[in-house]
Amino acid sequence: MSEATVDSNRNLFDQLGSLDTEQNNPGSKAIDTASPLEIASIMNGEDALVATAVEKKLPEIANGISIVADAFKKNGRLIYVGSGTSGRIGVVDASECPPTFGTPAQMVIGLIAGGPEAIYRAQEGAEDQPENGAIDIETEKIGKNDVVCGLAASGRTPYVIGALQRAKELEAKTIFICCVDEQQLNPHPRPDVLIAIPVGPEVISGSTRLKSGTAQKMVCNMLTTGAMIQLGKVYQNVMVDLQLTNQKLHERARRIIMQLAGVTYDEAADVLNQSGNHVKTALVMTLGKIPYEEAQTILHKHDGFVQNALKSLDNLKT
Repeated sequence: MSEATVDSNRNLFDQLGSLDTEQNNPGSKAIDTASPLEIASIMNGEDALVATAVEKKLPEIANGISIVADAFKKNGRLIYVGSGTSGRIGVVDASECPPTFGTPAQMVIGLIAGGPEAIYRAQEGAEDQPENGAIDIETEKIGKNDVVCGLAASGRTPYVIGALQRAKELEAKTIFICCVDEQQLNPHPRPDVLIAIPVGPEVISGSTRLKSGTAQKMVCNMLTTGAMIQLGKVYQNVMVDLQLTNQKLHERARRIIMQLAGVTYDEAADVLNQSGNHVKTALVMTLGKIPYEEAQTILHKHDGFVQNALKSLDNLKT
């Protein structure tokens, strides 16, 4: 092993040793001899700390929601980038947007170090090269209307750093989610939104699939859900832009119309059929008591916001 390699390894060792996520948690020192109930209790107590840590970063998360929503309005995309658990969280959040919000598959993308195989099996060493992240960003043809969101529990994953740096060079907006204190970071260039959530030592030292993973998933939930709400994909607190790709979703759509419009199962099924299986159109047809073509027109006029479409109908009647 060369002297340069030894120095590099020593530097990495020192960096990891200073991270909160790598420290020993005094609250779980006896977990190896604990009963199943005690294990669950210890883990639950630590998980309870995550929501409080996330709460402290709500202004930054709100900023991220605004940036992502603005990108979507310009036909831009949200691209998650991560490795290991962080990468899988991004892939999961991206894959759940089309069935939940009726979005195109390419609107939210999850990139993971090592490629699709890494979703199921760890690809050792895939995260160690920043140029791999840069290459993946270039392959996706990232542009100025896109947002690249890096996920790295430690805040130092080379693959993620390389991706964010290249995204910045391509004039995309950037968000960085990590689970260490901001003082332990020196991101270059600085992301447009830094969401640093120090969750403290893990229950099992260094196992960042635990509290760190939970924190990252919570933030991803807020980013995409918040942005989709800003696009009018939710009416009241109901997801009304879902894609009816299976029988369960067909039944959910009928139930939504029944609950929000106060109609019977058969009436909901009928108006859903008339609307071409488009829940928002079916709701405006039913609640506004107007035909399909008029419902489509008024929804389009109000950028797909059911609430605004219905208010405009009320104004016309008064």
